Amino acid sequence: MTVQPYLFFNGRCEEAIAFYRTALDAEVQELMRFKDAPPDPTGKPVEGCAPPPGSEDKIMHCGLLIGGALVMASDGMSQGDATFQGFSLAVSVADEATARRYFHALAEGGQVQMPLGPTFFAKIFGVVADRFGVSWMILVPTA
Repeated sequence: MTVQPYLFFNGRCEEAIAFYRTALDAEVQELMRFKDAPPDPTGKPVEGCAPPPGSEDKIMHCGLLIGGALVMASDGMSQGDATFQGFSLAVSVADEATARRYFHALAEGGQVQMPLGPTFFAKIFGVVADRFGVSWMILVPTA
């Protein structure tokens, strides 16, 4: 079994993809826009896949490889502001330089929730909410 995060950016997914490619060295594994979704056998859009008018170019589905983890993303139905609450995505890296680079890149336009520093469980650890409101925990394990 695999558990993978699926983030809905409600109209800002393309911006998020570009940001994570730069900030976290993410690689796009797959990308489909709403307009590219195949119809059902009757020729109608698949229920739940029809975008609001004017949103045909928005992202229906994207797979981003961040390190060894697949994070999926979408614009959803592009209604309202995206809110990300009650979770963080944890990124464990091998060295402090990489941790600092990722942390500071994610903090650009975002909000530091806990500055990077040594802890009893990690050589360095910090928490930052990025410009989209997604919370990230960046750490270098002690062992």
